[in-house]
Amino acid sequence: KAREQLLLTNEELSYLESVITSVDNSEKMADLAEIRSELESAGYVKAHFNRKNKGTKNTPSRQIMKIEKDGYEIMIGKNNLQNDYLTLKIAKLTDTWLHVKDIPGSHVIIRPPKPGQTIPKSVLDLAANFAAYFSKGRNSSLVAVDYTLRKYVRKPNGAKPGMVIYDNQKTIYITPDEEIIKQY
Repeated sequence: KAREQLLLTNEELSYLESVITSVDNSEKMADLAEIRSELESAGYVKAHFNRKNKGTKNTPSRQIMKIEKDGYEIMIGKNNLQNDYLTLKIAKLTDTWLHVKDIPGSHVIIRPPKPGQTIPKSVLDLAANFAAYFSKGRNSSLVAVDYTLRKYVRKPNGAKPGMVIYDNQKTIYITPDEEIIKQY
């Protein structure tokens, strides 16, 4: 029973660390409102009634960051709800999915102009830079970023928002560069 409880506690801790990373990386009040909504849904924060927003649902799809490089679309989820929505609803099975290895952070999707097209190193490096920058490893050097096709990413039953497992990945190492992020 103690081992089972330890496993559950570690999963909970990992989830809460991902929420902290999302809060740290938030740039707008809307980002924080979305994180609060996630915490309310999970039962961590008491739901807060606001007449002005009555009946409206916070849609993560409007918040997802999108950029374009050499005809490739790069999409970045900046919190757990956006990560789930991006990875599980928006991404096609043939898109490339990126995430920093073993630490909380953003899910990043690269969509080529034509399915199955090889992704140039410059586009992969840019997407990896976004994944590393919007993670707990933001201030580190040589952050490991895993990437794989979206079809190899899945959400375990009962997993918290933003939590996925994946296989068939490759890893690249990148030092997050804020100057590159500011260009987009």
